[in-house]
Amino acid sequence: MPSNLHGFRLYLITDRKLFSSLDDFMRAVEEVLSAGIKTVQLREKDLSTREMLEMAYRFRELTSRHAAKLFINDRLDIALGVDADGVHLGQTGIPVHAVRKVAKDKFLIGCSTHSAREAMEAEEEGADFITFGPLFHTPSKLKYGEPVGLEALREVSKKITVPIFGIGGINSENIQDVLDAGASGIALIRGILCGAAGLSRAASAREYLTKVGELR
Repeated sequence: MPSNLHGFRLYLITDRKLFSSLDDFMRAVEEVLSAGIKTVQLREKDLSTREMLEMAYRFRELTSRHAAKLFINDRLDIALGVDADGVHLGQTGIPVHAVRKVAKDKFLIGCSTHSAREAMEAEEEGADFITFGPLFHTPSKLKYGEPVGLEALREVSKKITVPIFGIGGINSENIQDVLDAGASGIALIRGILCGAAGLSRAASAREYLTKVGELR
């Protein structure tokens, strides 16, 4: 299993469209931060630059108050502007090596990957960690096609050394299988922001944090 060098094993990714209002969204994020979540990726792709910048400032203030890391999806300019802890890159935007050239060691770089080739390229170009998936069926990852599955994760974990965060359809029943297959941690959207069946968001966050070993 690749080691986790960056002090977190649970990676929360945002989706404000799960909520009826921006206030509800912000309250939900604060609730799970208060429960112990220590790393958040702000991923709101449809916002304009000004809207994204305004939200990023709010998230920077919120995450700083809870001593949590903040990553900005794709937008290097906004990540630098709000003094985020890192940036998370997709496969169709600015490549890892270009961000590394600009940012140097200023902050961490994560990269979304969906195959062994993409994972190895991300590591070679200087990514500090990757997300890999979707591992299971999930509404948020339908556009990426069929799930890659645990065997693909197992093979990737043998080929790279940077931390791998499993993503896509992870829940309390399959999380141990994901970790056993070589993931250093997990990335979640609905599992945290919507809460698991019968549990509040805070209780869900604490359950996942306990399962990945961040909360004891």
